[in-house]
Amino acid sequence: MNKKKITEIFERLKAQNPSPTTELKYKTPFQLLIAVILSAQATDVSVNKATKELFLAAGTPEKMLALGVEGLKNYIKTIGLYNTKAENIIKTCRILVEKYHAKVPNDRKALESLPGVGRKTANVVLNTAFGHPTIAVDTHIFRVANRTGIAPGKTPLEVEKKLLKVVPETFKKDAHHWLILHGRYVCTARKPKCNQCPIADLCEWKEKPETMN
Repeated sequence: MNKKKITEIFERLKAQNPSPTTELKYKTPFQLLIAVILSAQATDVSVNKATKELFLAAGTPEKMLALGVEGLKNYIKTIGLYNTKAENIIKTCRILVEKYHAKVPNDRKALESLPGVGRKTANVVLNTAFGHPTIAVDTHIFRVANRTGIAPGKTPLEVEKKLLKVVPETFKKDAHHWLILHGRYVCTARKPKCNQCPIADLCEWKEKPETMN
């Protein structure tokens, strides 16, 4: 896909949603980190439902650490993989308290060293909490990037690197949110809403319906 078309795509997505952000509910970088860890293989809706009570009771690393693994499980047991997530979160809280003065590090290497934090989670935190022009590639973004032709790739990392290369600098900070929301609500996996898509005429998907009502 050529640069002109990619620029037009992001101009349209921006016009539709000038200030995009995550649908996870949080007030601090720490709360965002915990919400993103919990969101792996879970919906944002289910995470928000659990963290509403959790963050009221333990919204800081110190308070969450004090809950312990079993105490934390009581708040997140409605979320998939909650046993493993509870253990990772408590370990992460301990590291944050002991090594980082209870602050979330604004650094990729430090973030990825935390239990339960991979590249995707680190990218979300760096972008959303600290304003880095990173792009976290989840299933939605992977699908949109490949389907539209913006940044085709066989792995999330390949797609991420291509997106960082082709997305114009002015759109990089918000690209993650525009693409994820587009994939979540318009360019869905099973029945993409091509007839409602603001970039349908620019999309290079070969299986796109020829006639859109």
